[in-house]
Amino acid sequence: MSKKYDFSYIVIGSGPAGSSAAIALSKAKKKVALVEGRYFGGSNLNSRDVPYGVALDFAHSFARARTYPELRNQGFTFSFPTLIARQYKTTLTLGEELQKTYSDVGVICLRGYANFLDKHTIAVGDRKFTSENFIIATGSHPKVSEIAGTEYVNYLTPDAAIKVRRLPKAVMVVGGGPTGCEIAEYFAELGTKVLIAEMADRILPHEDKEASEVLTNYFVRQLGITVLNGAKVVAIEQDRNSKCVIFHSGRSQKMVRVDCIVLATGSEPNLDCGLENAGVKYKATNITVDKLFQTSAKNIYAIGDCIGGDSTTEKAEYEGAVLAANIINKTKNLISYNGAIRIVKTFPSVATVGLNEEDLLKRDRKYKKTIVYLNEISSSRIKGFSHGFVKLLMDRNQHIIGATIVAPDAELMAPEISLAIRHQLTVLELASTSHDTNSWNQAIRLAAKRVALKKLKKK
Repeated sequence: MSKKYDFSYIVIGSGPAGSSAAIALSKAKKKVALVEGRYFGGSNLNSRDVPYGVALDFAHSFARARTYPELRNQGFTFSFPTLIARQYKTTLTLGEELQKTYSDVGVICLRGYANFLDKHTIAVGDRKFTSENFIIATGSHPKVSEIAGTEYVNYLTPDAAIKVRRLPKAVMVVGGGPTGCEIAEYFAELGTKVLIAEMADRILPHEDKEASEVLTNYFVRQLGITVLNGAKVVAIEQDRNSKCVIFHSGRSQKMVRVDCIVLATGSEPNLDCGLENAGVKYKATNITVDKLFQTSAKNIYAIGDCIGGDSTTEKAEYEGAVLAANIINKTKNLISYNGAIRIVKTFPSVATVGLNEEDLLKRDRKYKKTIVYLNEISSSRIKGFSHGFVKLLMDRNQHIIGATIVAPDAELMAPEISLAIRHQLTVLELASTSHDTNSWNQAIRLAAKRVALKKLKKK
């Protein structure tokens, strides 16, 4: 590092992407500063994954407990303040552990919002800092909805919804993507009347079609959620007694009254950090980077949600790790999203590993598939749950190229498929892997085994 700079690297944003890069670079003896405008750990720790994890885990457990015949009519109750307190305590504990990690490896933490003055200088509050290089990892925030009336109506973002201290009687969730589905199920499992409106013809429009169908059936039949597909919300209103959601469905306009509205209409990148002053090119949807995450300013990199693509903690952390490794080792290894995992944390959870059928059809790529429904394995009888399936996708050489899993433990089953994709394993190799007979994972083995047996019969 040249002596004229305060740091070798300043990382802007302390979420999974920024923290991953900063810690790795500091361990490699680089002088690193980490700038955070709000809470260290970013949205993953403070408003998304961790508090969501606490809230959704409780709601899923509470709802499942009430379905057991042995526990019916027990009059279960719960305390919202206690649930919120546990979210806060968990976040605080993990935050303290993260701060200790920063301290142990020598990362210097700067609290405040960063703003570029030029390509080597930022202002953080009334202080200025220089760096030879920068890594932008500013993440994203809930998208400001174009729905009329949002400036006058007290609606909730998903982050705020899981922290309410009083259970609403009726909720309308606008948006049927992963976050919308998670929030809708959260309230329904706790006993609220829930409606979910999605503009597309199905919820989870970017996931496997059969996954959408299974989750819709579960929402409607088991939780009593009203799913409004093809419903475009155009306005929201409120009076003293309730809130009103106005939406178009087909050629007609409809209206529904609720006492709580949650807007889960997506997210957009945080780009308000003076990028133009540093010569960094960007669009409204993302910062422009090359395959090595380098921006138009050669000493500035960008990773995570601010560069667009799927918004997942795993993707962001992976990008930070790969960028840091390339910097430390002076290599130019390209990142590979092959076998990447996407999780919808509903119950049952939905895991997309690698490519799904729609991805393959868009690419005009030939494939074969096999599917096993949960009611075909013993675990569904043991655990009294059968909503879900495992679908494996293969190329013509029987290599696994993608999968969709809908199951109570889909997030735990997915890494096995990811490993198979990344190492180009065949269904025969997957079928010959030992699996617990009475676990949900048995569905993976059975799906692979069916294809392998068909191939052997042909021979």
